[in-house]
Amino acid sequence: MGLAVVGPAAPASAHAALVAATPEPGSVVNAPPAEIVVRFSEAVTPVPGRTQVLAPDGKRITGTVTAAGPLLKIQIRRAGQPLGTYVVSYRVISADSHPVGGAMTFSVGAPSARPAESDPTGVHPSVTVAGPLFKIAGYAGLTLIVGPALLLALLWPRRLSRRGPVLLVRAGLVGTAAATLGSLWTQAPASSGAPWWDVSVTELADVLATPYGLALLARLAVLAVAAGLLPPVLRGTGGRARGAALVLLGLGGLTTWPLTGHAAESPLRGAIVAADVVHLAAMAGWLGGLVTLAVFLLRRAHPRVLGRILPVWSRWAALAVVWLAGAGVVQAVVQLGSVGALYSTAYGRLLLGKIALLAGVLAVAAVARRFVQRAGVLTAGPGPLRRTVGIELAGTVVVLGLSAVLVQTTPGRTATAERRAPAEQGVSQTLTSDLFTLQYSVYPVEIGENNTVHGFTYTPEGKPLAAQEWTVTTRLQGQDLEPITQPMLPLNPRNDAMGALTFPLPGTYDVTFTVRTTDIDQATVRTTITVPQVPRRP
Repeated sequence: MGLAVVGPAAPASAHAALVAATPEPGSVVNAPPAEIVVRFSEAVTPVPGRTQVLAPDGKRITGTVTAAGPLLKIQIRRAGQPLGTYVVSYRVISADSHPVGGAMTFSVGAPSARPAESDPTGVHPSVTVAGPLFKIAGYAGLTLIVGPALLLALLWPRRLSRRGPVLLVRAGLVGTAAATLGSLWTQAPASSGAPWWDVSVTELADVLATPYGLALLARLAVLAVAAGLLPPVLRGTGGRARGAALVLLGLGGLTTWPLTGHAAESPLRGAIVAADVVHLAAMAGWLGGLVTLAVFLLRRAHPRVLGRILPVWSRWAALAVVWLAGAGVVQAVVQLGSVGALYSTAYGRLLLGKIALLAGVLAVAAVARRFVQRAGVLTAGPGPLRRTVGIELAGTVVVLGLSAVLVQTTPGRTATAERRAPAEQGVSQTLTSDLFTLQYSVYPVEIGENNTVHGFTYTPEGKPLAAQEWTVTTRLQGQDLEPITQPMLPLNPRNDAMGALTFPLPGTYDVTFTVRTTDIDQATVRTTITVPQVPRRP
């Protein structure tokens, strides 16, 4: 296992070392713990997202991770874990500002094969595909509810059959509910790292107890109530009170979308949630209205009737576009964080693509609006307008797909902050052998003799392992230079040692640690370290 991490600038000194843990490293306990506590030799700060607990089946079960002085506390996310061997992998910053990574194991009932460690934030490819698909389905369902319902309630001709649009609304309700249930399901394997189909009842219960799960449950409740209130409105006999109730209910339901996305963790949370609600409402009304126009009204309504409906719809669509653009600007300003993020981050580039496509759609919409205002359907018939609306509808569907991908992408402000993290100053890694596990750190990594190396030895299960003798050898690859071998000074407790490394030239060095734990037990582990051309600066 190799874990390379970045450390901030600081003078080299003793680093945090694992002293004890509950359950103890390598121990066998009767039942899965609700919490794992790891004690270090000094105060530590967990690196966000870099601590994980793997169950014997390979699923991530990491809950809340906190630190209190030298104690790292890891909550277990779900109960009823299987029997076998568990892996606890951590990465923390010690009090002297150096990063320390490591791992330990314990078993429940009896040891089993050790699960392979993985990226704590990684997801299975099936989950990567399913997430955006359910987002798209949810957006599509929302448009099929809002747009047709709006036209049926306020603009539908009396003599024209309502059956088609009513079926669209029902399909929208069913589709949105199905997409919501799919998102709930997908969140479980997204957290555990398992395939999309590998979900237990306990994992689903854990998701339902989170803010994400509660928001989606609220959305399902809103859909159920809306399904009961909508039929009279869709028949045109709902009345103002029922309509007002549906509007308020709809706004509450729309709020669940930003609360399960980037807005939940954004600065100016209230403003971005409100902007998201406006953005969704305008999008659903505009796109859903276009679907209703293209599929039903422009094909079945008399040109005289269209001559009355289309000017009103055109004004509504223009108003929706204004609100859509205004809310989008608020979202972009908050989520991008800077103008440079528009072209330097994946989020910004996707946003630019969405803006360009939306601009094209609006140009087509302007042509349709001009047609309604000047020529009119009475003169030219609905054929030309059907074609422009069809193009407009196709473009907005693509915009919808981009929106679904965008909400799954790291916001520009976050990506920019990650890139501005301090440059590498040192290296920390964990190396394994049959005899021991060695955790080492080198700080700094630069040309010269002032590179301090600090190592710790543990048993393969993670218990501190005393060592009697340490040596470290460096050799520059691709050069005819002799290797440099130097001893390391054992410290108390004797499972750690310090020394100095000399890097005479820039390049990649083979680094070999040889550790003797008893009079007859000795093992060697190897790695590489790359030294830059010039000394690294904070």
